[in-house]
Amino acid sequence: MNVYDFDVKKMNGETQKIRDYEGNVLLIVNTASKCGFTPQFEGLEKLYQTYGEKGLAIIGFPCNQFAGQDPGTNEEIKEFCSLNYGVTFPMMAKIDVNGKDAEPLYEYLKSQKGFAGFDMEHPIAGKLDEILRAENKNYDETSDIKWNFTKFLIDRKGTVVERFEPTATPDKIAPAIEKLL
Repeated sequence: MNVYDFDVKKMNGETQKIRDYEGNVLLIVNTASKCGFTPQFEGLEKLYQTYGEKGLAIIGFPCNQFAGQDPGTNEEIKEFCSLNYGVTFPMMAKIDVNGKDAEPLYEYLKSQKGFAGFDMEHPIAGKLDEILRAENKNYDETSDIKWNFTKFLIDRKGTVVERFEPTATPDKIAPAIEKLL
């Protein structure tokens, strides 16, 4: 089993086969429009523009599970991403990444790569750790997605290679992408 075995929903409700991306390096990201990490859209788009022709595909999955930071409709989210950050990479329909209604693709991704830990040098990391620890003092012991902008890097064969937490900015993960291209 690998990521190519999953189908997801596009924002317009049509089915998107992840297999359509076979042979590309994939970066799969859960996103939110009203988050401290939202400016990462700019860096993700830069990665897409820089490496897209070399075989990088980025797929965004809006999620409203973390402090209600993506409450809009699929259409509102798509418009926000385009107008504010010039996003041209594919954005899928809004999903859950944790819990009983979690998208099966995300269940698989989490089973392949657990929580990698926050980069505590990031200015938001301490506050994020504090918020999560208040909810569950052992939050870091599960593979659940902890917050918006968790990124999974998948090689050209569909193998999940690495998980980057929200505190890993797109520019910091460029070297890992370059190794797979």
